[in-house]
Amino acid sequence: MRVLVACEFSGTVRDAFRERGFDAWSCDMLPTEGDPRWHIQGDAVAVTYSGGKSLLDLGFVTPWDLLIAHPECTFLANSGAKHLYAGMKAENGPNPDRWAMMGAAATFFNMMLNAPIAHVAVENPIMLGHPRRLFGIPTPTQTIQPHEYGHGETKATCLWLRNLPPLMPTNPVEGREQRVWKMGPGPDRKKERSRTFPGIAAAMAEQWGDYIRAHRERKAA
Repeated sequence: MRVLVACEFSGTVRDAFRERGFDAWSCDMLPTEGDPRWHIQGDAVAVTYSGGKSLLDLGFVTPWDLLIAHPECTFLANSGAKHLYAGMKAENGPNPDRWAMMGAAATFFNMMLNAPIAHVAVENPIMLGHPRRLFGIPTPTQTIQPHEYGHGETKATCLWLRNLPPLMPTNPVEGREQRVWKMGPGPDRKKERSRTFPGIAAAMAEQWGDYIRAHRERKAA
């Protein structure tokens, strides 16, 4: 079974699935930090919707069974609401460039969510109301926290799921450090904030992987 992890450079989720025997690949505009043999550096839309040159070059002849996408959240997250306005103040009126970037990000998000793949999970922080209202993005299926999966930190992560069960906590622990939120400025801040916690990646691979395998076995019976 083939898994695509879109918008992932770290290889964390991809490798969690590969460890459980899945033919898992990551895709991002950035090179991977992990094994490059299982990474497609390029446009996630072309790869997700198949038929792209990169897929043909790799010899893929079967579709993806599962998509896990991590779209860019900079222009969608609730934490960036103030940037929609000139001078970061609503009384100054809208910042047209920022609204345009929000629209492009919302369109990409919907392309991932509505991809022609049987099982889909899209991950993002708590989202602004504007893209949800203007672009028809539905309410997320669930919101999870890293401290539910063995990491003593807080970082609310929303999951939009299609043909997948909600992710269940695997290792609730003490600790509520806001490490990611407090991360200081720097050239790697964006990359570090976007990483998936290994405990969450492991839960995805185990729970969703087992679910899809069982689903396919029922269909084949």
